[in-house]
Amino acid sequence: MKQKKAYYVHINGIVQGVGFRPFVYGLAARYKLNGWVRNTSEGVNIEVTGPEDKLDHFISSLENEAPPLAQIDSLHFEEIPPDNHKSFQILHSRSIDGGFQPISPDVSICGDCLSELFTTADRRYRYPFTNCTNCGPRFTIIKDIPYDRPQTTMAGFDLCPSCMTEYEDPLDRRFHAQPVACPSCGPQVWLEYAGQGSSNPAAVEDSAIIETQELLAAGKIVAIKGLGGFHLACDAGNSAAVQRLRERKNRPAKPLAMMMPDLKTIQEHCLISNEESDLLSSAQRPILLLEKKTSSVLPDNLAPGQNTLGVMLPYTPLHYLLFSASDQYPAAPFSVLVMTSANFSGNPILTGNQEVREYLKNIADAYLFHDRDIHIHCDDTVTRVPIQLTEEILVSYPIRRSRGYSPHPVKLAKKSVSVLGVGGELKNTFCLTKEDYAFLSQHIGDLKNFETLTSFENSITHFENLFRIDPELIAHDLHPDYLSTRYSLERSKRSGVQVIPVQHHHAHITSCLADNLHHGEEPVIGIAFDGTGYGEDGAIWGGEFLIADYQRFTRVGQLIYYPLPGGDIAIREPWRMALSILHSCGFSWESENPAVKHAASLPENIPGVSPLSVLENQLKTGTNTPLTSSAGRLFDAVSALAGIRQTITYEGQAAIELEALADPEEEGLYSYEITGENIIDPRLMVKAILDDRNSGISIPRISARFHNSLAEMVLEMSIHLREKHHLNQVALSGGVWQNMTLLNKTVKNLKSANFQILLHQHIPPNDGGLALGQVVIGQKNLQV
Repeated sequence: MKQKKAYYVHINGIVQGVGFRPFVYGLAARYKLNGWVRNTSEGVNIEVTGPEDKLDHFISSLENEAPPLAQIDSLHFEEIPPDNHKSFQILHSRSIDGGFQPISPDVSICGDCLSELFTTADRRYRYPFTNCTNCGPRFTIIKDIPYDRPQTTMAGFDLCPSCMTEYEDPLDRRFHAQPVACPSCGPQVWLEYAGQGSSNPAAVEDSAIIETQELLAAGKIVAIKGLGGFHLACDAGNSAAVQRLRERKNRPAKPLAMMMPDLKTIQEHCLISNEESDLLSSAQRPILLLEKKTSSVLPDNLAPGQNTLGVMLPYTPLHYLLFSASDQYPAAPFSVLVMTSANFSGNPILTGNQEVREYLKNIADAYLFHDRDIHIHCDDTVTRVPIQLTEEILVSYPIRRSRGYSPHPVKLAKKSVSVLGVGGELKNTFCLTKEDYAFLSQHIGDLKNFETLTSFENSITHFENLFRIDPELIAHDLHPDYLSTRYSLERSKRSGVQVIPVQHHHAHITSCLADNLHHGEEPVIGIAFDGTGYGEDGAIWGGEFLIADYQRFTRVGQLIYYPLPGGDIAIREPWRMALSILHSCGFSWESENPAVKHAASLPENIPGVSPLSVLENQLKTGTNTPLTSSAGRLFDAVSALAGIRQTITYEGQAAIELEALADPEEEGLYSYEITGENIIDPRLMVKAILDDRNSGISIPRISARFHNSLAEMVLEMSIHLREKHHLNQVALSGGVWQNMTLLNKTVKNLKSANFQILLHQHIPPNDGGLALGQVVIGQKNLQV
C-alpha cells in the first residue's frame, strides 16, 4: 500500500466566481483524494491527502486544466502532516484581514446558457438573467470579497429549491454561481413609457422584451438596462431614428456604437479578419472599430465623416432576446441596433432606474428596466483593429478599457509599495497597486463636473476596499487645475499621505513600458504625441521625444511651439490653429494665395465663432495665446487648411476625419526641417499643403502625404536619437497614436530600421492609460 502524503496549497489570481472550487472538487474525485478547498479574501486554499503520485498529478492538473475564466497568478504548495480526512469537502468562505485577490470582470453569456435560453423545454427558456460559473456579471455586482452571494447585489433574491440544488451541487456548473437565478426566484424585466412612472408598467417579463422590439422597429428610442449601465437603443437601419437620437442627446456627429446579432451580420457591413472575429466573439465582447464596406446599407449618420463602424456582439441573455424570434415575430424586426452609453458627454454611464427616469425623460421614449442593482458602473470596452508587429504577434489596441477587462489587473515587473495614480482630466481612469498588481479602474469619463468627480471618488473608495489597499503615495498630473490633481492634494491635506506630481507625457511613456512588462530600469526613446499635456515650462506639450525610464525623463526633441489662440477654444475651433500656423509661416492673411484667402475667410463663414480681428489681436499681443507643441493641434490645423473640419463637436473630430480620407495608395512626402536642437519645424509642410490645394491635388492625397511625412519625421528623429543615446527601444504613446494610418506607417518604418517597438496592448495609449504610468513612476520614486 502506498504511503499517504498531504499538501497545503494556496492559489492567487482570478479564482473566485469562475467555477474554481467545483473544478478542484472534480480533480480530487478524479484522483481519489481527500481534504478540502476554501475561498478566502486572499485567494483559494486547499488541503489534500493521498498517494504522492496522485498528489503530483493533482497539482499539475490545477495549473494546466483551470476553468476558462480562471487565471492563476501564483500557486504555492508545501507538504504537511496528513490529516484523517474521510472525503473531499468545499468549506465555507473565510475573510482574512488584509487579504486581497483579483476579481473577474463581467463576461458574456456562455454557449451552455445560450442554448438553455432558446430551449423551450428548459426552465430558463427566454429568461434574461440566465448565467452560470462560466459567464455573467461579476465586477458590477460585487460589494466586497470573498465573492459570495451575500456580498453582491443578488443578496436580496432568495434561491428557489431548484436553483438551491444547483447552487449546492459541486458537480453542477452553477455551483456557487453567485448571480444564479431563474424566473421563479430571480430578477425580472419590465417596460415603462417615459413620464408614466413606475407604479403601472406597460409590460413585464417576456412581454416587455417583445414590446421593446415593437418600439424599436417603430423608430422609437429605448433606454435598456444592461450589465454595467444603461444603453440608449434605436434601429440602426432607420436614419430618422438615429437622427432623433442625435438631436435629443445633443450628439451631432460623434460615432454611435452598434450591436449586431452575429458575425454574419457584421460581415455584411464590415471588413473583418479572422483575428477580429475571434476578438468580437471572445468572452470580453468589446466594441471593435472595423472598416465599413462600401456595400453596407447602414445610414451614414451612424458615423459621419468616418470609414469605420464601432460594432459589438450581444453579451447578455437580454441582448440575445432583443434580436430573437418569438411567437409574435418569426424573425427580429431589425438587424442592427444602435447601443450607445446612456449618459451625457463625458459623464459616467447611468446605472440607476430612478436617475434614468429623471435624466432621460426627454431622450428615451421608453425604458426597459430590471431589478438587479448595478453596484459599480462599467461602460463598454472599445478597441481597434489589431496591429501586426511581427509575423507571429498580433496586438489588440485598446481605446477604452472597461467592461470585460476591468478590474483585471496589469501584472507589473516586480512587487512594490502601494500607490494611487489619479489619472488626468479626459477619459479618466485611476490605478491602484498592490504587490505586483496594478488595478486600473473602469472608464470614469471626463472630470469636468460634479457627477463625474463623485463617481471618480466613489470608485476609488470601492477599489481600495475591494483590494484592501491603503496607498502610501498618490501620483497626479502636473496640471494644477485638473480635478484629479485637486482631489490628490485635498486628500493629502486630510490624511497626510504623500503626493507626487508626474509630467503628463512621462506618464504616457511609462504606461506603455508597464503595459509591456518592462522593468523600467533601462531608458527608452519615448514618442508621446497627443493633444494636451502640461509641460514643465508651463507650455502645452504634445509632440514630444523623450529619453525616459520609470524614475526620470529628458525631453530630447519636440514639435516647434505655435501659439494656441484663445486657449481651449482653439481645440473646439481648428480654424484658429490653421490661421495661427499660417501666421507663424509668415503668410499675410491678406495674401492673394487662394488657400490663404480661403483660410482667412473661415471666421466669416462659420456661425457663432469669434471675428478674425479678435484672433489678430491675440496673436499680436500674446493675450490668451499659450504656446503648444501638440501633434494633435497640428492635425487640427491641417484638417482645417485642407477644408475638412473647421469646428468640432467631439474630441479629435478634425484629426479623425482627416485620417478617414487618407489615400492608402499615396506614397508622397512633404518637406520639413529638424533643427540642431531637435526641434521639428513643419512649416515647409504647411506651405506645401497650400501649394497642393492650389494645384488641385485631392484631399485624400494631401491627407496621405501628411501622414507619410509624420511617419518619416518620427523615423528620422528615432535614428538620430539612437545614434546619440545608444538606445534601440521605441515606445509610442499618447492619443494621436490611436490614428491607425499613422501608427501602421510608423511601425513599418521603425521595423525596417530594426528598432524594437513597444506599443500598448492592454491599456489605452490615450489619457485612459495615464494612471498606470503615474503609479510606476510613483513606486520608483518611493524606492529611491
